Amino acid sequence: MSGAALALPSLVSAQTAAWPTKPVRFIVPFAPGGSSEIVARATAVELTKLLGQSVFVDNKPGGAGNVAMLEAARSDDQHTLILGHIGTLAVNPFIFPKLPYDPNKDFRPISLLAKVPSLYLVHPDLPVKNLTEFVALARRKPGQMNYGSAGNGSAGHLAFEYLKMATNIFVTHVPYRGTGPQLTDLIAGRLDAASVGAPAVLQFIRTGKLRCIATGTPERLPQLPDVPTVAEQGFPGFEMTQWYGLLAPASLPQPAAAKLAEATIKAVKSPTSVERLSADAALVAGSTPEEFSRFIAAEQQRWKPIVARAGIKPD
Repeated sequence: MSGAALALPSLVSAQTAAWPTKPVRFIVPFAPGGSSEIVARATAVELTKLLGQSVFVDNKPGGAGNVAMLEAARSDDQHTLILGHIGTLAVNPFIFPKLPYDPNKDFRPISLLAKVPSLYLVHPDLPVKNLTEFVALARRKPGQMNYGSAGNGSAGHLAFEYLKMATNIFVTHVPYRGTGPQLTDLIAGRLDAASVGAPAVLQFIRTGKLRCIATGTPERLPQLPDVPTVAEQGFPGFEMTQWYGLLAPASLPQPAAAKLAEATIKAVKSPTSVERLSADAALVAGSTPEEFSRFIAAEQQRWKPIVARAGIKPD
């Protein structure tokens, strides 16, 4: 065996130990202003400390997240990561006839970062105080009320369609290009309702700009103790949360992926991250790659029949 061959393992080991060797781009496949950015930025701050290189967030909205996912899948610079999401990983495979990426083959699952409670919101001028009254009003005015989302296939779209199925109401969907524009119209009263992840809207609920009529969590949130869950209001078993995880392109070598996974778990479970995310009602996860992979598979099985029944289609 040649000396060069003998030296190869140590060379690979040295390269892995040195990774990352330059700033790391963390793509968020949505517009700024939503829960996705809050989770990503909290994680990026801690990863920067642990990896010794800057980890910066790059928002790349468009195509229900498909534009960013494709870009990340094709990246081979070994310094590009992407925020995985319930929509891009568990729903898009079933609403698009042909995805430009394979969610199960083009990426390495690194870690589930956080679960975010879905809140059901209305503009304060809508004459309802809770979900029971909202459902009653929607049944009296089928198709005359609307709800907004960050786009087709977004977590808010899924959450409200899931609610519509559970409550047997018809409310018109108005898709936006991101959570920020959607919230602007909801606060202005141009929308009746929406479902949004807790981190992006708690401040508006506390100041009275929005009214939360229900949470999608199994139990009430400590941050909103007076708001009952959907299940409490006559729909037992209902549960809806958004989730976000870290993915690397499949081209990232396994040793580097393992190093990244170890750092990511430490990052999201750090006291700073836990405090930051918990303040916004996000539930910190920090799973292993294997656990995250199994979680994605289970979510795909869960959402496939729901998407079919709701008839969710791409823009």
